[in-house]
Amino acid sequence: MWTSGRMSNAKSWLGLGMSLYFWGLMDLTTTVLSGTPTPPGKLEALLSDKPQSHSRTKRSWVWNQFFVLEEYTGTDPLYVGKLHSDMDRGDGSIKYILSGEGAGVVFTIDDTTGDIHAIQRLDREERAQYTLRAQALDRRTGRPMEPESEFIIKIQDINDNEPKFLDGPYVATVPEMSPVGTSVIQVTATDADDPTYGNSARVVYSILQGQPYFSVDSKTGVIRTALMNMDREAKEYYEVIIQAKDMGGQLGGLAGTTTVNITLLDVNDNPPRFPQKHYQMSVLESAPVSATVGRVFAKDLDEGINAEMKYTIVDGDGADAFDINTDPNFQVGIITVKKPLSFESKKSYTLKVEGANPHLEMRFLNLGPFQDTTTVHISVEDVDEPPIFEPGFYFVEVPEDVAIGTTIQIISAKDPDVTNNSIRYSIDRSSDPGRFFYVDITTGALMTARPLDREEFSWHNITVLAMEMNNPSQVGSVSVTIKVLDVNDNAPEFPRFYEAFVCENAKAGQLIQTVSAVDQDDPHSGQHFYYSLAPEAANNPNFTIRDNQDNTARILTRRSGFRQQEQSVFYLPILIADSGQPVLSSTGTLTIQVCTCDDHGHVLSCSPEAYMLPVSLSRGALIAILACIFVLLVTEHMNIVVPTVKLFVNTLHPLHL
Repeated sequence: MWTSGRMSNAKSWLGLGMSLYFWGLMDLTTTVLSGTPTPPGKLEALLSDKPQSHSRTKRSWVWNQFFVLEEYTGTDPLYVGKLHSDMDRGDGSIKYILSGEGAGVVFTIDDTTGDIHAIQRLDREERAQYTLRAQALDRRTGRPMEPESEFIIKIQDINDNEPKFLDGPYVATVPEMSPVGTSVIQVTATDADDPTYGNSARVVYSILQGQPYFSVDSKTGVIRTALMNMDREAKEYYEVIIQAKDMGGQLGGLAGTTTVNITLLDVNDNPPRFPQKHYQMSVLESAPVSATVGRVFAKDLDEGINAEMKYTIVDGDGADAFDINTDPNFQVGIITVKKPLSFESKKSYTLKVEGANPHLEMRFLNLGPFQDTTTVHISVEDVDEPPIFEPGFYFVEVPEDVAIGTTIQIISAKDPDVTNNSIRYSIDRSSDPGRFFYVDITTGALMTARPLDREEFSWHNITVLAMEMNNPSQVGSVSVTIKVLDVNDNAPEFPRFYEAFVCENAKAGQLIQTVSAVDQDDPHSGQHFYYSLAPEAANNPNFTIRDNQDNTARILTRRSGFRQQEQSVFYLPILIADSGQPVLSSTGTLTIQVCTCDDHGHVLSCSPEAYMLPVSLSRGALIAILACIFVLLVTEHMNIVVPTVKLFVNTLHPLHL
């Protein structure tokens, strides 16, 4: 049975007693260092409070554990402890057996004495403990003298590992001008030694490089700012070296270092400043709107968004003539032309330009205004400019009956230059291919050269040119739009040839035709036509006309009883008059055929004269012929072919036959 002053697991230690001797940490240390093992003894004696031969304080004991220091470098096997059975009389009859983790490879046992030795170098960081089993056998019979029991060999730590920064090197940032004590980053070092034993793994942090700008908390590894008003513009990058030392920082402890690269982040603590308080620029008077005049730049020591600039014109006599925009890529102010310039009108301008930060740091406003101003002087340079027309566009209205050579407009241009050269006028012939107009070369009088006809061309768009006599390359132009006004120079007339028919059995007052007229003129008040019978037909006994007052008229019969044999065609002259000044009129003729009709007014046959000459066949005659053919087809279907043929023959005039 394994003996112990404080047996807590009696069930696993039944049988004959066998003693397992253990040494405390200090005893083991002394044993290893001296090379002399502590004499074995009863466990009860080792656990007692009696003083030992060494004057040191007793440690607490664990009854089923051995302790052995790691990293033993001696040439002899390292003594670990001793197994002993109470049945062992020292005559070698007991054989001790060791099994389990590392048995025979890492640990060996003297099977006679029970002494355990380590035969390999032990590293606690690789393995902290081994679980083994011990047994006592009768050497002669091999019979177990004790039940197999389990025990542990713990590897005692020594300080053989320096602290390491596993995440280093570190990169950190902190805003410039941060208050003292601002946290930057926390670094952490780990020590592979046993943190539960001694100070081998107790790490203390210190700063080797980076003072007086930064400090480190010795316990937590938190790096903080240590200097007021750290200015990025003065120094932006810092390399800080942090040391971690074990043994609580005591002499003899192991140390490791890491580098922390700290960058100061920019804040808007610098106002913009113009390096020049006065700029001198020039621009040609011919420069177009939006043309670039020059650039100004306000320097800002900050960067990024804190160096962004906004330029504005805050004063000066050129605020209405020039504009300024900010180039976001280079943060410069670009001055451009806002409206056309004239050297003759104003030769120079002065601008007061402001450059300001649009993004401000409120806590730095006490540094002063975050804007600056500069003065820009702009000179306008003279160029030889082409003549300028005043006004820049002409609109002329002229009646179409204007006489040839009439001046319809005076075109005026002048040389804008100081020299005020003489001007010569001409018409761009591509704009007046019909040559309806010409312009006086010296006076600019625009006149008609041909008769105008609104009904042919109601609009003319011509271009008048003005050229400097001393410099023919300088040519100006202006557009002249001419509207030709209508005069009443066209009489109304029928839009087509009118032809009608009247039935032999027509009654008086019967409508036989509605006529209308057209007029090429275009009076402002609109067209209004008046219809009447021509004077030579004013007392026509056969037909009359009624004006509908809507630019149309009705033709009515005045009697009944028309006969083809008496007269097959009537020609009715109609007088059409407009409402213009002067009144214009024309006479149109309505041709009226006398036809035979049924009781419903449907044409059966018309005057045979319609068939005499095909060349002069009228539209009414053709209609009558087609009507007869239609009747023929219908009557054929009704089995009355013969009367119909007779009727058709009777429609033919004897002269046609």
